[in-house]
Amino acid sequence: MADKLLVGAVVAVSRNGVYQFSKPVRESIHLIAGLGVEGDAHLGVTVRHRSRVAKDPTWPNLRQVHLMHEELHDELRAGGFHVAPGALGENITTRGVDLLALPRGALLHIGDTAVVTVTGLRDPCSQLNNNQPGLMAAVLGRDTRGNLIRKAGIMGTVLAAGEIRAGDQIRVEIMPGQTDPLGPV
Repeated sequence: MADKLLVGAVVAVSRNGVYQFSKPVRESIHLIAGLGVEGDAHLGVTVRHRSRVAKDPTWPNLRQVHLMHEELHDELRAGGFHVAPGALGENITTRGVDLLALPRGALLHIGDTAVVTVTGLRDPCSQLNNNQPGLMAAVLGRDTRGNLIRKAGIMGTVLAAGEIRAGDQIRVEIMPGQTDPLGPV
């Protein structure tokens, strides 16, 4: 049996129907099972991110939803960057969830009915520096063993549909023995 634990909340939700780096904050977003965020440019069963489409447009879309922790925004603002929800391209900005520590396959129950399956880490790209010089380096770090840490949030796929808004609760479900660490997707 899995252990469900209320661990955090949605700070903001964002989507953009065109390919731009940032996503405008919305009152709500609707998640569609197997596809992603309704009205977002990355909606689809197969890859939608331009760099991945160029490699193989038939790959499954493991990046239907981008979640980022507001704690990263706090860290970046303390470093002199100007960031706000949606500014770094995320669909869901969270607080109180240690997103980067989740295992692959963890389930995020968001609001009343939405469920997102965690697929991996967002692999930050040079577009960050186009947004603000030095931002790419600021979302990367090293652990005590020198391993690269990607702090730019996580990606997921939609398992169950639902409407999400700021203030909604997030509950994490991790199955016993589910320990596969996140890698970039």
